[in-house]
Amino acid sequence: MDKKIIANWKMNPQTLEEAKELFSAEIAGALAHPNVNTVICPPFVFIEELAKIDNKHLGAQDIFWEERGAFTGEISIEMLKNFGVAHVLIGHSDRRYVVGESDEVINKKIKAAIRADVAPILLVGERSREDDKGKVLEQQLSVDLAGLSKEEISKVLIAYEPVWAISTSDNAEADTPKKTLEAVRMIKKIISEKFQLDYGPVLYGGSVNENNVVDFLKHEDVGGGVIGGASLRKEEFMHILKIVSEI
Repeated sequence: MDKKIIANWKMNPQTLEEAKELFSAEIAGALAHPNVNTVICPPFVFIEELAKIDNKHLGAQDIFWEERGAFTGEISIEMLKNFGVAHVLIGHSDRRYVVGESDEVINKKIKAAIRADVAPILLVGERSREDDKGKVLEQQLSVDLAGLSKEEISKVLIAYEPVWAISTSDNAEADTPKKTLEAVRMIKKIISEKFQLDYGPVLYGGSVNENNVVDFLKHEDVGGGVIGGASLRKEEFMHILKIVSEI
């Protein structure tokens, strides 16, 4: 199975000119390595213009759960589909712990994405190294996926991304492949027990870069990576795509 690489630009860059330059370079890398399923998630404000360059690899960083209405400042999945967006990040730790989104809200967003036939990328993981990983994952997955059928859950791309490992966190460092595989197996076990589904590979995010991407993605149970900081460095991101294409 081809690996999937998700670029999450977060609230970067600051100008449309910079966004076009970065996007064009990363799309060139994606087209050069078609056996890697590449998705680039820029800030909302750049999506319309970037879609004119390429609308086959576009993802969004968030959505609101209603299609329309009096929801000031929000953006619906139907709006984003106008520009070819086919993937959306949901439940990122920035949304969970900075904005304060609950698992119930995340559940609504996943359902909205599935209704719109857009693939949700659900990010789960513990906040600190001291947290009970199994307990956190069970809580998140139980609520985030509540009310979904087996078929619908199979459409959700689950990414394990412990907050403490994210490159923008204090003293961040990537998890070890061994511990990541333990977390991936926990996720698969929870889904099997809660939803009676044999779930496939899980993505990993958290300080993934050109130096460690193979260590994680060479494992069959790790289906790809969510790339944060390294996705803002075009040469490194393109190198990551090349490396992953050869796994």
